[in-house]
Amino acid sequence: MTPVLAFDIETVPDCAGLRRLHGLPESLPDQDVAEIAFQKRRAQTGSDFLPPHLQRVIVISCVLRDAEQVRVWSIGEPAEDERAAIQRFYDGIERYTPQLVSWNGSGFDLPVLNYRALAHGVSAARFWEWGDEDRDFRYNNYVNRYHTRHLDLMDVLAMYQPRNNAPLDGLARIAGFPGKIGMEGAAVWEQFRKGEIQRIRDYCEADCANTYLLYLRFQLLRGAFDAAHYQRECALLRAVLEKQQEPHWREFLAGWRA
Repeated sequence: MTPVLAFDIETVPDCAGLRRLHGLPESLPDQDVAEIAFQKRRAQTGSDFLPPHLQRVIVISCVLRDAEQVRVWSIGEPAEDERAAIQRFYDGIERYTPQLVSWNGSGFDLPVLNYRALAHGVSAARFWEWGDEDRDFRYNNYVNRYHTRHLDLMDVLAMYQPRNNAPLDGLARIAGFPGKIGMEGAAVWEQFRKGEIQRIRDYCEADCANTYLLYLRFQLLRGAFDAAHYQRECALLRAVLEKQQEPHWREFLAGWRA
């Protein structure tokens, strides 16, 4: 079987890059640097959410389903070594050539990873294969919006119409899955400044599990799974999570209707 890799990231403002971009002194605290960037962004757009190239990756969470098992984990310590974590993510694509699955990955997660990979000098040859070296990628690669090696569930289910986009939390809950637990995405910067990296990792892993569950439901929707296959895949993930000792998985399982 083709391995399936569902993924999600969490980010904070790239304060080092913002200092260089705006000529700010190194002595200026990160909180003040970020606030300057937020103010500029609000003046431009009305929102203080920074664009992908001004973000720094602090968590990359994954659910990998291969022929043998399901694994759920977060890659490395992005908050300490962002380059190494991003390289490991792309190394996984190099190793497995997986089916990538995301929720708004085309709109946010992958652009952030690509910009940060470029900034850090990361190598990601398999991800950027367009068919020059491997002809199988000519008509199905990770980059083309309408190809399926990367399945952005939000984009596909909305029929590629942004006005139809649905939030992960809302659709997951409607489908009977736990949805977001522990915090909201808007709180990540605040929690990061408090040093709550583990709490952010837990939140990101839960989002990734929700994405994977919606992928399984999508496979049922499009006829790739019959009902029995779908139930087996859900049971496999549940069994894996039941073995975890972390509190966020206890909360996640409690919110997952059978």
